[in-house]
Amino acid sequence: MFSHVFLGIGDFERALAFYQPLMNALGNQLRFSDASRPWAGWQPMQAEPRPLFLIGRPYNGQPHAGGNGQMVAFAAPSRAVVDSAYAVALAHGGKCEGEPGLRPEYHEHYYGAYFRDPDGNKLCVVCHDAQD
Repeated sequence: MFSHVFLGIGDFERALAFYQPLMNALGNQLRFSDASRPWAGWQPMQAEPRPLFLIGRPYNGQPHAGGNGQMVAFAAPSRAVVDSAYAVALAHGGKCEGEPGLRPEYHEHYYGAYFRDPDGNKLCVVCHDAQD
């Protein structure tokens, strides 16, 4: 469905220090990182080059401003990965927006965690599968 998702950031080194361990926890590999531009991109471990998740300075050169109402949700293969990714995010400067847990108002097996990156972008890590 998606080619790529791009999130604006204000401080590249700080953002990279946040996203690299988060992407590792989710099993995504770094495809490129260029501090001179600055931007970085990750892809799933599969052989396909898409979708990409990208961070970088806004193209128009204006300062980044976190949006209200936008969110990027990353799929996790298990609830344990949701828990781990949430802990990694908070350990690397993320701010809690909702601890890991079931959210039956979305559907019976929805297990998610919500947080903001150091630039204020809202993120979610979610597992949709039934787990024992």
